[in-house]
Amino acid sequence: MLARAVGVLLFSAVVCAAAQQSSPSAPPAVNQELPPAQIRVDVNEVIVPVTVTDDKNKFVADLDAKDFKIFDEGKPQEIRFFSKERAQPTVVGFLVDMSNATRLHWKTYQEAVKELVWNLLDSLNEQFPGGTKRFSAYLISYGNEAELLVNTTSDSEPIATKLDKMKPGGGAALYDAIYLACTKRSLIQGEPYVPRRVLLIVGDGHDNSSKKSLEEVIEIAQRNLVTIYAMSTVAYGFSSDGDANLLKLVQATGGRVVYPLQGLYSDVSGYLSTPSDEGNYAYKVGTGGYASEIAKGVFKAVAAIAGEVTTQYILRYIPTLEEGQGSRAYRGIRVEVALPNVKVRARKGYYPANP
Repeated sequence: MLARAVGVLLFSAVVCAAAQQSSPSAPPAVNQELPPAQIRVDVNEVIVPVTVTDDKNKFVADLDAKDFKIFDEGKPQEIRFFSKERAQPTVVGFLVDMSNATRLHWKTYQEAVKELVWNLLDSLNEQFPGGTKRFSAYLISYGNEAELLVNTTSDSEPIATKLDKMKPGGGAALYDAIYLACTKRSLIQGEPYVPRRVLLIVGDGHDNSSKKSLEEVIEIAQRNLVTIYAMSTVAYGFSSDGDANLLKLVQATGGRVVYPLQGLYSDVSGYLSTPSDEGNYAYKVGTGGYASEIAKGVFKAVAAIAGEVTTQYILRYIPTLEEGQGSRAYRGIRVEVALPNVKVRARKGYYPANP
């Protein structure tokens, strides 16, 4: 309970500073009776969620449409719609790695996911007129195959309870998990851009069991306006070939990767003092500062990801497409902000139509 309380306090300090910059208003109505088909986007309109942070990774709030420029295949576009509304319905899919690679620090990340679930679905989950809530979430595990464990809900308990029972082991079907999250229509009701769609991958990015490919799931995520974030489970002193996969996924969709267990221990006495060949060449440490640093790093990562989920701008424009533009003809996007020393995260491109 103490760890949960500390996590909530740290999370609130980071997120509330951005959230207080604007006042919430009621969201557009969400159609709850759409047929069970893949989410479809108006072929004439491009919707681009954007996150802006400064050189200290703090969220830049109170920007207006005039502060943004957007380019489609290098050509400037007219921004026809702009929103900095924070109180938008958001569906978060938690994709949790259950392969053997997560065993070393599984308990740490198990608690991290629960902290995110509790904060989004309990602490910050305001209720809109009509009884709907701002945040909802679902849980997918991926080991040898991807499995939907908890369908979309605004109640944190089913997800937290299921997380407590999960145990890692087997392969990693990450790409199949992303494909499942983007195409299973029962998970998300509504049309772009309400509700916003976010995936959070908790894993090291490796995949050895999927039927789908990295390129396929990047395309399906871009078509369905999904923003992907990742919390890397790679421990300090280790590396993973899957890190390149995580970077490709988040950069293509406008998210980012956080590394809560990297670079934390330079000031912790006794760290790496007694190496041992246990499991994956894990290292023993001689002080309680080790556990403290892990907790601090994880809570910061939780706050950083949840803060970005709540502080995106939305840009919409209608591009001029060439005659005969095919549905698989990928088009690049670039978003700029007229401020120095800022980091702009937005999806890198789109497909003009769904096939």
